[in-house]
Amino acid sequence: MHIDYELPVTIIDVLEAKKRLTGYIYKTGMPRSNYLSECCKGEIFLKFENMQRTGSFKIRGAFNKLSSLTEEERKKGVVACSAGNHAQGVSLSCAILGINGKVVMPNGAPKSKVAATTDYSAQVVMHGDNFNDTIAKVSEIVEMEGRIFIPPYDDEKVIAGQGTIGLEILEDLYDVDNVIVPIGGGGLIAGIALAIKSINPTINIIGVQAENVHGMASSFYKGELMAHRTTGTLADGCDVSRPGRLTFEIVKKLVTEIVLVSEDDIRNSMVALIQRNKVVTEGAGALATAALLSGKLDHYIKGRKTVSIISGGNIDLSRVSQITGSADI
Repeated sequence: MHIDYELPVTIIDVLEAKKRLTGYIYKTGMPRSNYLSECCKGEIFLKFENMQRTGSFKIRGAFNKLSSLTEEERKKGVVACSAGNHAQGVSLSCAILGINGKVVMPNGAPKSKVAATTDYSAQVVMHGDNFNDTIAKVSEIVEMEGRIFIPPYDDEKVIAGQGTIGLEILEDLYDVDNVIVPIGGGGLIAGIALAIKSINPTINIIGVQAENVHGMASSFYKGELMAHRTTGTLADGCDVSRPGRLTFEIVKKLVTEIVLVSEDDIRNSMVALIQRNKVVTEGAGALATAALLSGKLDHYIKGRKTVSIISGGNIDLSRVSQITGSADI
């Protein structure tokens, strides 16, 4: 495919990211789900990024960004902000590459994610209650300590790293018709869309967000960057009210559609994945499957091949207990 307009990331960037990541991340599995295939009357495959190192896709972008730093930049150390998955990706990447890392996490971050981030290598600073609070603290640390900021999604190298998932999907299922992707700030869907659409423009890339937080969907349909958040969501990994500038630029050109799912849809998806597919996932990781089970994508998936991205599995056991409740699993 020849993309006849400029985008901030190219397929060459994604291919270079794949080389950097080789030997450091897993090529995750993508089995067919018999249960979901029967429910949706199409062939459904699950891309298991919950089985990736650190339990989510985020290490791909973090490692690609960190390994692209100059020697001088590495010596300065790095800082990131995250509620959990990006934090862990940065922390483990720092350990592998020998870089001093610091991560600012909000006070409400899941305990398991905080513990894992600390265990990998990075120093964790707990600060504030939301993304705005943590990013303000990061700015302070950059100014005071001279560290290099590692963005969670709105960065060319981060987007290219996430795009390697798109290459893996085509390696395993070249004739896929649809790829369903969770959206927070947009790094994952931007990277996947760029990689896949550069190779086969006929494949549908469909995004999913929670009804409570859907800045990218609002921006996508409005045609301009805007924020949207009414309250929190089970999909806390995608609780980003305003998407990135770079990610939006890619999404608005390459994504077919973005659908919204309710909190009940997300909860039911998490339970179905545990009960019928033996997959434990966090809320954000269940978004794509929630969209499939909601019936909102039937016109795309019936009789066709669809990949649903399970983006992460980092969830506290106490939260799993709350969500499953008295469900017969």
